[in-house]
Amino acid sequence: MDIPQKPELVCPAGDWASLQAVVHNGADSVYFGVKGLNMRHYAANFDPLELNKVMAFLHEHDKKGYLTLNTVIMNDDLPRVKKVLGLAREAGADAVILWDMAVFTAAKELGLRIHLSTQASVANFEALEAYARLGVKRVVLARECSLSDIQNIRQMSLSRGLECELECFVHGAMCVSVSGRCFLSSYSHGKSANKGQCIQPCRHEYIIKDTESDMEYVIGQDYILSPKDLCALDFIDELLKANINSFKVEGRIRSVEYLRVVTSVYREAVDAFFQGRLTPDLKARLKEDLSKVYNRGFSSGFYFGRPQEDVSRGLEHSYKKIYVGEVRRFFKKISVAEIHLGHHAIARGQELLFIGRSTPGLSAVIQEMQIEHQGVEQAAKGDFVAVKLPFSVKPKDKVFLWQEKE
Repeated sequence: MDIPQKPELVCPAGDWASLQAVVHNGADSVYFGVKGLNMRHYAANFDPLELNKVMAFLHEHDKKGYLTLNTVIMNDDLPRVKKVLGLAREAGADAVILWDMAVFTAAKELGLRIHLSTQASVANFEALEAYARLGVKRVVLARECSLSDIQNIRQMSLSRGLECELECFVHGAMCVSVSGRCFLSSYSHGKSANKGQCIQPCRHEYIIKDTESDMEYVIGQDYILSPKDLCALDFIDELLKANINSFKVEGRIRSVEYLRVVTSVYREAVDAFFQGRLTPDLKARLKEDLSKVYNRGFSSGFYFGRPQEDVSRGLEHSYKKIYVGEVRRFFKKISVAEIHLGHHAIARGQELLFIGRSTPGLSAVIQEMQIEHQGVEQAAKGDFVAVKLPFSVKPKDKVFLWQEKE
C-alpha cells in the first residue's frame, strides 16, 4: 500500500478569538467568512476591510486562509461579491470557497484559487472532472459520499492524472437536508439556511396533537429531526489511508473552547497516525476530550452508508444543559447580554448556551461578567448579570449551562 500524504487540517473561524484558537492548536489552514456573504450568518464574522489583517496574521504563522462565499447569491448581491473578491485578492487570500457560477467567474477573472463548496454536491468523478476542467483546484465532496465513494473518486482521479484535490468533513454539525440545503428555517421563520441564516428549527421542541382526541405529545427530548454530530475519530485511520487531501472541521458558530479542543484532537490524531502511535487507547482518550465540549452525540455520517441510528435520541455525550434563565437585554455596541438568572447560578469559566426563536445554539465560555458594573466571579440565582459575548443574542433567548454530568 502506498504511504498516504498527510492531509491538510482545515478549521473554521467566526471571529478573531476563534481564529487565534485554531491557529495555535494545530490547524494547517483556516476558512472564514465576511459579514452577510457566508453560510454562518450568526457568527461574528469579519469585516471585508479586515481581510488584509486576517491574511497577514495567518501568513505570519505559516497558515493558509480561505474566504467562504458559498451562500445563494442574488442579483443584488453581485456588486458586493465582486468588491469582496477584489479585497481578497489584495489581501493575498489563498483560495475562495464557492459554488455559484457568477462568483466562480468573478474569482477566476481575478486569478484567485478556487475551492468548490460542498453546497455544489459533487458526489461522482465526472462532476469532479468537469469542475476541474473549468479551473477548480479543490472540491469539498458532498456529505452524502461514503468512504467507498471517495476511494473510487480518488482512484479515478489519479488514473486520469486529474490535478484536483479532495476535501471531506471529519467533524461537526450535520443537517437534515442534502448537504445542508434545507428550507425548513426559511419556510417557518423567513431565515434562509442557504443565505447562512438557519436558526435550526429542526432542533426545537414541538407539540404534536391528535385531531380526533385530546392526546398530544411533546417532541423534544428525542429531537427526531435533528442529526447527531459527525465524528470521524473512530475511523480516521481509514480516511487517512484513502489519501484525501484535506480534512475539514465544521463550527464557525461554536465556542472558542470547542474549536480549541476539536482542532487539537484532530491535530494529534493525524500526527499520531504518521508517527505509528494511533492506538485504540489514544483514540478513546481523544474521543473523551471531544465529548467534553458541546455536541449532540456522535455519528459516522454517511461514511459507511446511509445513517440508520444517527438521530439525536437522548444525547449520548457526558455533558448536559441546565436552564439558568433568559436574556433580558443585549447591548450590541459592547456585545454584552443582561441575563436574569431565574433558575440557576453561574460562574466565570463555565460555558453558556443560548437558544431562541431566531438564535441557533450559540455557546461561549464566560470570560467576563458584571453585576451593577462591578466585576464578579460568580452570580447567584435571582441575579441580573451582564456577560460579555462574542456573538449577538436577543431578549427572551433561553440561557443554559453546558456542564459535565455528575
